[in-house]
Amino acid sequence: MKETIQLHKDQYIEELKDFLRIPSISSVNDYKEEVQKGAKWLEGALKKIGMENIEIIQTEGHPIVYADWLHAEGKPTVLIYGHYDVQPAEPLDLWETPPFEPVVRANKIYARGATDDKGQVFIHIKALEAIMEKDGKLPVNVKFCIEGEEEIASRNLPPFIDQNQEKLAADAVLVSDTSFIDENQPAICTSLRGALALEMNVKTANTDLHSGQYGGGVPNAVHSIVQLLDSMHHENGKVAIDGFYEGVPTPTAELREEVAQIPFDPEKTKKELDMSELFGEEGFTFQERTGIRPTLEINGVAGGFAEEGMKTIVPKEAVAKISCRLVGEQSPVKVYEYIQKHVEKHKPVGAQVDIKQLIKADPVSLDSQDPMIQKAADAYEDVYGIRPLFPKEGGSIPIVEVFARVLNAPVVLMGFGLPSENLHAPNEHFHLDNFTKGIETVCEYLYSL
Repeated sequence: MKETIQLHKDQYIEELKDFLRIPSISSVNDYKEEVQKGAKWLEGALKKIGMENIEIIQTEGHPIVYADWLHAEGKPTVLIYGHYDVQPAEPLDLWETPPFEPVVRANKIYARGATDDKGQVFIHIKALEAIMEKDGKLPVNVKFCIEGEEEIASRNLPPFIDQNQEKLAADAVLVSDTSFIDENQPAICTSLRGALALEMNVKTANTDLHSGQYGGGVPNAVHSIVQLLDSMHHENGKVAIDGFYEGVPTPTAELREEVAQIPFDPEKTKKELDMSELFGEEGFTFQERTGIRPTLEINGVAGGFAEEGMKTIVPKEAVAKISCRLVGEQSPVKVYEYIQKHVEKHKPVGAQVDIKQLIKADPVSLDSQDPMIQKAADAYEDVYGIRPLFPKEGGSIPIVEVFARVLNAPVVLMGFGLPSENLHAPNEHFHLDNFTKGIETVCEYLYSL
């Protein structure tokens, strides 16, 4: 199989470039037609490799692409999930080459979506093509469910899964949307934190006011939002919102030991980030804080005048974006209610505060000893020569919890990206060694099932 992949490597990369040229940005309405083009491109790619029953399923937002091949009688069924939508590319001036004009430099392909998630989705398409070319059939039954809304929290996929449980039924859900620990250490993620994102808007007067005439005599919206945001944490890094930790499990010694196996160098991290200190919830390591503990982060604050020069005003309005990562049995619905109560309790004098929920997702924990996951570990070891570790990821892929719960199937987070590949940032790229080895690994995995 390795020889087949190497023989067609250049062809695969050119096809991937075609996929990456489509600016399928799901969060910006102006790109709606481009997202449709992304779905149409996938339809053609799946047809080319022999998939059947291919559908572009329209939703209230962006389409879902479904396909299957179900001729391996008596064999397991694998549902392959991924997403073809991408993040916006801004700031464009920080890209060394245009984000939707893919180029190869130093054996890496640079483009928006290269590692998140078009390159990783394409691994599965090419793996199936290689197997079909060699054998004329697949060793297992395969279904595809590829969406165009992952970057906007998969708004329309959960109801589709609920309504199509039989259509999507599988023995395992295979997802490549995660990364290695480092270049030489593959990983199978076995935990994802849940998410809650919201926007908080603070208003005081009906207009910005002259700071000489009104300053010191009226509420200041920026002062008010800073005061509110500061009230949300204790000095020791713990979240100060009543009820926030409801449902958070006390980490067992076994879990802490598993987390501690993941390599981490605090001095290297500080140097890379040009930071003098790391900081977080007291009593927990960096790996625990970023993997198995809940957080509340202020993502951005805007208000008043911050351009060049001065404008001496008392701002009438300020806005903050806040996101929480959740673990265990934490409910994003309840955490949102607790934040609302906290804001009402700590609301500064003269401030009108409105909160709007943007994203919610439940946390998910997977059993690293599940046979479907262990066979994936075997496949990595066969191809890379090293067995993967099982990290607890701090990020969220909201749909993973839905697949695990609704389909009652193990989810195998078989990622091939690297943490250094600038996903969501300028100069996103994907290492081509992991692209070709990823194809080989997926082939090994499907044969092993």
